[in-house]
Formats: sequence, structure tokens, C-alpha cells
Amino acid sequence: MLGCDGATADDLTQETFLRVLGQKNFVQYSDAATSVYLRRTARNLMISMVRRTSRVHLTDSPTALDEVWDRWAGADLTGDEAAEALQKCFQQLTERARLALRLRYADEASRAAIGEALGITEHGARNLMQRAKQQLRQCVENHFK
Repeated sequence: MLGCDGATADDLTQETFLRVLGQKNFVQYSDAATSVYLRRTARNLMISMVRRTSRVHLTDSPTALDEVWDRWAGADLTGDEAAEALQKCFQQLTERARLALRLRYADEASRAAIGEALGITEHGARNLMQRAKQQLRQCVENHFK
């Protein structure tokens, strides 16, 4: 209903529920109130995503990985050291994980297209990329400890 593809809708739905589950003081007053809250949260996430993605232009340059990192992990790690750490950690991923992330962020492929390229389902592609991003995050965080 918000005007996004199925893969983005799945991501927004997952992020919406993660936001709710992450709140320690969330109280469900009624099904109707919770429904309104979930829709409003998903809408706000969609607006933020559209704003964020309209400002980011991926290129084939070495800084592309750094830009992607800043998009989903925040810009608290900056400079050449962070980019080098990310590139080193990226090389430690499996070939399938590297390919999936390249297809998603460099080629802007859908999860369905990534799944087809890898011979897995769309859901499998999403899980593969989530695991790969988590591995990257942990690897880079460990680099700066």
C-alpha cells in the first residue's frame, strides 16, 4: 500500500516488528491501537528509507562499500581505516555472500533476482544477506576493539 516492492515491504515489516520487540515499555492496549502503531511505524520507516536512498548513489568505486556501511551501520566509523577494515572483512565472507551483497548494493538487484542468480529462494537470499551483514558488522567492530 505504501508503494514499494515485495522485498522492501518484507524488510519494512521485519524492521517494524524489531522496533516493537526492542521496546522495553511497549504495552498492547488493544488490537486496533497496536495495528495503528505498526502501520505508523512502517510508514515512518518507509519515508526514512526513501529519503536515505534518494541521497545515496552507488558507484563502482572503492568507496561504494564504505557508503553502504554508513547507510546501515551509521557513520560513526569513518576514514580510510574503516573502509580498509570493511574491505578486509568483506573478503572473509563466502563467495556466495559476497556475490549476494554485490548484487544487492552495487547492482541494486532485488532479492528475487539474487535468489535466482544463486539458485535459492528469495527468503534464502534475504537470510544469506542478513547473516553476511551481521558477520561484516562483527568483523569491523572487532577490528576497532
